[in-house]
Amino acid sequence: MSDHKAIFITGGGSGIGRAVAQYFGARGWFVGLGDIDSEGMKGTAALIPDGASFSHKFDVRDRAAWDTALEAFVQASGGRMDVLFNNAGIPLGGSLSENSVEEIERCLDINLKGVFFGAQAALAHLKKTAPDSCLLNTASAAGIYGTGGASVYSATKFGVRAITESLDAEWDEFGIKVRSLMPSFIDTPLLEHAPNAGTNEAIRERVKEAGLEITPVEEVAKAAWIAVHGEKLHTLVGKSAKSIGFAARWMPGRLRKMVRQNSRPLGK
Repeated sequence: MSDHKAIFITGGGSGIGRAVAQYFGARGWFVGLGDIDSEGMKGTAALIPDGASFSHKFDVRDRAAWDTALEAFVQASGGRMDVLFNNAGIPLGGSLSENSVEEIERCLDINLKGVFFGAQAALAHLKKTAPDSCLLNTASAAGIYGTGGASVYSATKFGVRAITESLDAEWDEFGIKVRSLMPSFIDTPLLEHAPNAGTNEAIRERVKEAGLEITPVEEVAKAAWIAVHGEKLHTLVGKSAKSIGFAARWMPGRLRKMVRQNSRPLGK
């Protein structure tokens, strides 16, 4: 087994995945990238030292494809995987009554099934590098308190939070850490997308109108490093996430009122 630690990242072609890949790669880790975007992965790989990355195109909704991807990665990394970063995800906003069946199913499949399938496929590999191996999941501030105008997305991120907490208990016997990142709105290409098929307005504009801050993606990369090496189960990233977390714990009534009154950054 290689002496160099190795991390495999889904959604590695852009955004949070790219920033985390660059951060870990700069610190001597072998980095695996998984995405449906081949060109995006090429761009990420160019930011990592030569010979220290591996890319594999696959869809996280395909359970069998997970096994193929991770087996190929472990072979390329010299026999090890220390961290699986279950990061691939998509936004979905707007009223539930306006979300199509196709949109709902796609969001559930990528954001939830993809995380389950990744955890299943990674377990055998993470056991080999335990203790101190880690399953890191990208949840969201929307997984702290339900976001109006984003019921499906919020449900998936509450689910990722639950998966993290459940596997933290389930995998303790193996010495595998299980952690989540819970960021607020992060400055990634996803903000340029519309929240649903019924609107052409970008999420970025809605976030600005709501008066919310957009957190630099580099903060998430640093948080990922801390989460992997630390003991905190959930790491909140960004001012909004931390504020929501505080209010949910200490001022739930006030938070409920605020959520009802404030504009909805992912749609109405």
